[in-house]
Amino acid sequence: MRVMAQVAMVMNLDKCIGCHTCSVTCKQTWTNRAGTEYVWFNNVETRPGQGYPRGYEDQEKWRGGWQLKRGRLVPRGGGRARRLARLFANPELPSLDDYYEPWTYDYETLTTAPLSDDVPTAQPRSLIDGEPTAVTWGPNWDDDLGGGPEHLSGDPVLKKMNEQVRLEYEQSFMFYLPRICEHCLNPSCVAVCPSGALYKRIEDGIVLVDQDRCRGWRMCVSGCPYKKVYFNHRTGKAEKCTFCYPRIEAGEPTVCSETCVGRLRYLGVILYDADKVGEAAATENEQDLYQAQLDCFLDPDDPEVARAAEASGIPHDWVTAARRSPVHALISRHKVALPLHPEYRTMPMVWYVPPLSPVVESLTATGHDGEDPAKLFAAIDSLRIPVGYLAELFTAGDPAPVEAALCRLAAMRSHMRRVNLGEEQDPAIARAVGMDADEIEAMYRLLALAKYDERYVIPTSYTAPTPGSDDLDAGCSLDGAGGPGMYDPDAFHIPLGPPKSGQEPEHAGTSLRDRVNLLNWNGRGRPEGLFPRTEGEAR
Repeated sequence: MRVMAQVAMVMNLDKCIGCHTCSVTCKQTWTNRAGTEYVWFNNVETRPGQGYPRGYEDQEKWRGGWQLKRGRLVPRGGGRARRLARLFANPELPSLDDYYEPWTYDYETLTTAPLSDDVPTAQPRSLIDGEPTAVTWGPNWDDDLGGGPEHLSGDPVLKKMNEQVRLEYEQSFMFYLPRICEHCLNPSCVAVCPSGALYKRIEDGIVLVDQDRCRGWRMCVSGCPYKKVYFNHRTGKAEKCTFCYPRIEAGEPTVCSETCVGRLRYLGVILYDADKVGEAAATENEQDLYQAQLDCFLDPDDPEVARAAEASGIPHDWVTAARRSPVHALISRHKVALPLHPEYRTMPMVWYVPPLSPVVESLTATGHDGEDPAKLFAAIDSLRIPVGYLAELFTAGDPAPVEAALCRLAAMRSHMRRVNLGEEQDPAIARAVGMDADEIEAMYRLLALAKYDERYVIPTSYTAPTPGSDDLDAGCSLDGAGGPGMYDPDAFHIPLGPPKSGQEPEHAGTSLRDRVNLLNWNGRGRPEGLFPRTEGEAR
C-alpha cells in the first residue's frame, strides 16, 4: 500500500443557479491576458447541451482519455508512433470554431461617430485579429436552453440514448454543470505530452504545466477528454486550471469556491492507494470503474492507513484533515457524489452530487406530496426524469449508483422535513437507504448547513520528500546553511560582557551593553550606540 494525498472537490448540483460567478472570477484571476481570450478554466454548462468546447464528450471524434487494448491502458489518441506522426498536423485538435472566436465591440464608434440621422452601432470585432466578425457561438451559447431540440441533437450524451428518453427529457427539466480540470489520478494529458511539461504534484495531486518545458505541441489538448487544457496562441504554451494552488498551499479555497454564490463546492483531502490506480483504471467493464475508483480511496480513520500515510511522508495535519474532509464524507461515507465520465479512465477527482430537485417538483405538479418517501422513492425509478442521462454523465451508463444517491438525498429530505415540522420520526426512511438517523442528519448538516470551515478543509502546504532522500524532515528551502537570507551560524553568538584581558574581541562594539533599546527612545537626539563606531572612536 502506497498512500498518497489528493486535494479534491465535490459540487452539489442541486445548489447551482447558473450565475457564472465562478467563471467570471476565475477568468479575472487566471485568464485575463493576451492569448487567453477564449480560455475558461471554469465554465458552467446547461444540460442537456453541447458543452464547451462544442461536443467535447464525443471521444470517437476527439480521441481523448484512455482505452483498453488487450488488457493494457493506452491513450485513445494512439501510442507514441501515432502521436509522433501527427506531431505537426493533429486533426483531432479542436479548432477555434469549436471553442468560439472571442470578440469585443467597437465602442469607440459610439463616441466618435459624427452627427447623423442614423444611430451609430458598436459592431463586434474579433479579439484575435481585430477584424469585424459575426457572433455565432460562445462558451455559454446554449445557456438555459437545455430543452431546445437544436441543442438536444448536438448533445453527445443524448446521442447514446433512445428517442423516447430524449423527448421526455425535453418536458422534464434542465440543470447546470460547472466544470473545471479534474486533476485526475491517471491523467492522460500528462501521459501524451512529448516534452514532459505536464506533471502531477506529489504533495497534493494538482496537475500543472511547466511553462519552461512546454514546447506547444498541443498533444495535451487533444489528450484531455474533458478538453480543459488550452493553448495560448500568443505565448505558444499550454495552460490549464491550476486549482488555485497558491491559495491551496496557504490553506485557502480556490477562487471559484470562494466566490460561489450557491455555496455548492466542497474541498478536502482524500487519501488513496497509488498502487491500485493503474489496476482500477484498467477495469474491463466501464460500469465497474466507479466502484473501482472508490476502492482506491482509503479510510483515514483506519490506524493502519494513518501509519502508512505518515510513513510515506504525509504530515499528520494532512491525515487529520482527511478525517474531517467533506469530500471524503460525500464520496466514500455517504456515497452521494459521483465522478464525471469515469469511462474516460482518467480517475477524475472532481465529483458531483446529482440534482434531485426536479423529482420533487414533478411529483408536486401532479398533485402528490413531493416529500412523501414512498412516492419519492417510486418516482426516482419510474418518473420521466432521465436517470439514464445522469448515469451517462456520472457512472458510464449504470443507473444503480445514481438511483442510490438520489434515494439517499430523497430520504434526507423526508427525514429532515419530519424533524423540522416536529413530526414523529420514521426510522424506516433511513433504513431504506442503508443509513441511520445520525448519518442522515450528518449528511444534511454537510449539504445544507455546513459553514465555511466545514466546506473547505485544506491543510497548509508541505514539501513532499524525494524518494530515497535522507532529508525527510526538511522544512523551508531557506533553512539550510548558506541559503538566501541566512546568517552565519555564529552571527548571534555575541558575548554578554567585555572581552577578557589579552583576548582579541571577536565581536567588538556589538555587545549587549552597546545596544540601544529603541522602545525606550524618545525620538530626540542621537542615542549612544544607535550607529556602529568608526575606527579610532573611543569606547
